[in-house]
Amino acid sequence: MQQVALYIHMPFCIKKCAYCDFNSYEKLEIIPRYLSALKREMENYKRHKLKVETVYIGGGTPTVLNETQLYLLIQSIYDCFDVMPGAEFTIEANPGTLTKSKLNTLKRLGVNRLSIGLQAYQDKLLKILGRIHSQKDFNDTYNLAREAGFKNINVDVIFGLPEQSVSDFVSTLEKLCVLLPEHISCYSLIVEPGTPFYELKKQGNLNLPNENDERLMYYHAKNYLQEQGYIHYEISNFAIPGKESSHNIIYWQLKDYLGLGAGAHSFMKGIRFNNYYKPEKYIEAIEKHNSALEMQERVSIKDKQAEFCFLGLRLIKGISKHDFHTAFGIDIHEVYGEAIEKLKKLGLLDENRQYLKLTSHGLDFANDVFIEFLQ
Repeated sequence: MQQVALYIHMPFCIKKCAYCDFNSYEKLEIIPRYLSALKREMENYKRHKLKVETVYIGGGTPTVLNETQLYLLIQSIYDCFDVMPGAEFTIEANPGTLTKSKLNTLKRLGVNRLSIGLQAYQDKLLKILGRIHSQKDFNDTYNLAREAGFKNINVDVIFGLPEQSVSDFVSTLEKLCVLLPEHISCYSLIVEPGTPFYELKKQGNLNLPNENDERLMYYHAKNYLQEQGYIHYEISNFAIPGKESSHNIIYWQLKDYLGLGAGAHSFMKGIRFNNYYKPEKYIEAIEKHNSALEMQERVSIKDKQAEFCFLGLRLIKGISKHDFHTAFGIDIHEVYGEAIEKLKKLGLLDENRQYLKLTSHGLDFANDVFIEFLQ
């Protein structure tokens, strides 16, 4: 029986944030049709008897669904897939979309990990971002989740925000650590085309921190969170020992995953495929053809080797040279020896008997390192 990580995409938000370029929309009225289409797509895989290692419901904001909708969605997962006992089961949530009753429903249905979007602890910054919540809303939601029995919570924060000072970010981490979440994701703001922030930046009206302050925020996160007992296990992710994201590690180790819903991507048995991006197009394709598949391709050995390297290098422990040899039947130096030696000389890559990993300096230039494996 094939084992996979299962991702379900829920592309709906009460309000689209000013920095967000994710596949999400303020179209709550089409949720019932979307859920019906999603159930049909799940049923297409029932005959494959897939064994699911991890479940991740992302978005968007999946918790905009009401309790009945959440129940039907999660029950469909259990009906169509063999979810392994004790599997990590995550749902993303935003403050302002969770109630005590909804949290109890999720817990009862086997969801055992929450990923809550805080982003910043300053209301002035939350307003600039276009978030629907205040810092009080976040605290209330977090406390409700603990009261409901959730013992594995991730919190997302962003640094490099417009009008954000280094002290703002320091304060965010200090206040967050008082709450002792099991996992913290610290992302650097990227101003993406098509977002309101991108237009403001083009007009010269987006007051971003300078590069030095942005790097200071990242260095502070690395040092402070490790002092607080968190393991820095991936470029942007920190966890209490044993609480690393099993689902994301499957991606970073290039293992098989199945994505369902609008725009969802999959990688199974060396084949990459994805669904139509727009929710309306996805729904229409499922209703008419019982499939929303837009593209599929067999990934070449060369591309798989490159992905193995640049995804694996996201992990702080780096790439296992043994695992590379097991996967491809060849020593990693025979494929990337020139690139490895170049990056080592530049001080961006470190090597020991078992692993190749980014140096502290390499973490600052990770994208430049990744490109070397794509040549």
